[in-house]
Amino acid sequence: MSRYTAEAEAGMKGITFRAWRGKHYVTLAELLVRLGIFGLDLTWRVELDEIVDPRCVEMERRSADSGMDTLTLLSLSTPFLQLIDAEVCGFAGDELVLVLTEFDSSLWDVRAVDERVLSELRLHYPGAEDL
Repeated sequence: MSRYTAEAEAGMKGITFRAWRGKHYVTLAELLVRLGIFGLDLTWRVELDEIVDPRCVEMERRSADSGMDTLTLLSLSTPFLQLIDAEVCGFAGDELVLVLTEFDSSLWDVRAVDERVLSELRLHYPGAEDL
């Protein structure tokens, strides 16, 4: 999907889990909140295969520049925003450290350099499987 995907594969571990947890949909905003301190200081770039909301246009516009901070991305993804196919890349400086990939509104793949990120998400999303 993204120009960052190949880079993300190297040196990152990952998990996958269903986006729908019963009747609850795990949104990008929820994932950002679950990341807590791990995601707070990152710069984000977003690539979307489908524009499902006007906020998506703004996400892509801000990604085309130098990216956006976590609070800006959070503000653009709340309230409830269900993405169809998206890749959300978190950078610490110039280093890609986190990739959130949403597939067809049904699955989230999370890849991270820091295993603690994945451990934290496994607690919140039982049944998550290693990639």
